Amino acid sequence: MRRPLVFLAGVLLMGAFAAPVFAADGDGDEGFTIKDPRITESSGLAASRQHPGIYWTHNDQDTGAYLYAVDSRTGETVATITMTGVGMPRDVEAISIGPDNQIYVGDIGDNDGVVWDYVWVYQLSEPKQLKDQTIRATQYVVKYSDGPRDAESLVVHPTTGRVYIIDKQEDGGHLYEGPAKLSASGTNVFKPVVAVDLWATDAAFSPDGTRLAVRGYFGGIAYDWNDGKIKKLERISVPLGQGESVSYTTDGTKIMLGSEGAGSSVVAEDAPGDTGEASSKSPSGSGSSAAQGGDDGDGFKVGALAVAVGLVVVIGFKRLLRRS
Repeated sequence: MRRPLVFLAGVLLMGAFAAPVFAADGDGDEGFTIKDPRITESSGLAASRQHPGIYWTHNDQDTGAYLYAVDSRTGETVATITMTGVGMPRDVEAISIGPDNQIYVGDIGDNDGVVWDYVWVYQLSEPKQLKDQTIRATQYVVKYSDGPRDAESLVVHPTTGRVYIIDKQEDGGHLYEGPAKLSASGTNVFKPVVAVDLWATDAAFSPDGTRLAVRGYFGGIAYDWNDGKIKKLERISVPLGQGESVSYTTDGTKIMLGSEGAGSSVVAEDAPGDTGEASSKSPSGSGSSAAQGGDDGDGFKVGALAVAVGLVVVIGFKRLLRRS
C-alpha cells in the first residue's frame, strides 16, 4: 500500500541535512538509475543468476501482476513479465530468487491497519530469454501463527529453498520461517523464530547463504545466518530516502540498495565482511549516508541528527494518524 505523506515529509526533512545520492550509469557494480517511467515504486530487487547484470524489480502497487527486468549497465527495462494465475496483487513488497532459478514474489504488504487474514507468495521460473512475455505463476496462501503482520521483506535460502519473511515494526520485528516446502493447495503457516533488531523494509541472502542483509529506512544490519540462529555481524550504511530494497550481486562482493520514486537510484556498497566490526564505508556515489552506528566525525553527527529528527517526525505523525 502507499505510504502516508507524512513519511515523505520526514524524508525531506532528513534531506535538508544530507547531500544527494547519485548512481553511476554504465556499470552495474557501481550503481544505476531505473529509467522506466512505469517503475515509480520499486519495492524489491533481485539479481538474476541466468542473465548477468540484470535485476528484477516491481512496483508495490501496479495495474497488473508485473515484473521488470532492468539492465544495470543502462538502467533500461529489457523485459516485462506478466504473471497469470495469481489474480490482482494487493501490495507486492519483495522479490527473491531461490534454487533452480525460481523467482519468489512477496505480496505481503499490509500497512493500512494490518487487516489481512492471509497474504500471498508467488513462484515462477525465471525465463531463459529476456523478452516481454506472460508466465503462469504458482500462488501460495500464507498466514502467520501469531496473527496478521505488515511485512516488506521476503527471502529464499539459496541452498534449501526455504522461504522466510521479516515483519515490519518500528521497534524491530521477527524472522518468520515458512514450511520446508510450500503447498499450493493449503495454507502455509509462517512462525516467528528469532528477533530482528530493525524496522525492516527488505532483506537478501548472500549467494552462498551464509549471510543475511536486512535494511531499513535509516540503516541496516548484516547477520551471520548460522542455520537460522542469526548473529549480528555489523551495521550497513544506506542512502537517505525511502529505501525499499536490497540485493546481493551474484558474486557476493556488493550489496545493491534501491529506493522508491520515479527515476530512482540503486546504490552499490561493498558487501558486509565477517570481521564483526561496524562498517564505516559509505555507499558508492553517496555524499552522505546514515548508518545505525558509525564514527564520531562531524559528518556522522549531522547524519545522526537528521535521522533522529526524521524518525521522530515519522513516528509521531503515524501515531497521531492511528488515533484519528
